[in-house]
Amino acid sequence: MKKNDTTFWIQTIIPSLSLFTSLGTLLCCALPALMVTLGMGATLAGLIGVFPYITSISDYKEYTFIISGILIFFGFFSQWSTKNVSCPSDPVKAKLCNKLRNFSWIILYISLTLYLIGFFFAFIAIHIFFE
Repeated sequence: MKKNDTTFWIQTIIPSLSLFTSLGTLLCCALPALMVTLGMGATLAGLIGVFPYITSISDYKEYTFIISGILIFFGFFSQWSTKNVSCPSDPVKAKLCNKLRNFSWIILYISLTLYLIGFFFAFIAIHIFFE
């Protein structure tokens, strides 16, 4: 594997995977809990009618959160460990490299935010609002 291929994976694929897994935690656990808390049970029933696999993802929410947390951690670790890697000397490629790094950090922070919201509603809010 060439160095450019490794950099591509570290700066694009890993943050994107963490975004999709954290979005999955949000959809499986946070969105249904929020809708029920706000009294939108009929809307939740309609959503489950359109996307019936949300309930099957919710059955395995612990695994979903563990995998998502590992990917988010790995994404932050990868970005942090490559923060001092130099960009190409070509001005156009260097500008693109810096934009890609910034975009990767943004994706990771969005992923972490979605993950924490999902974690709150899946594991903490149930004890606050329903007990």
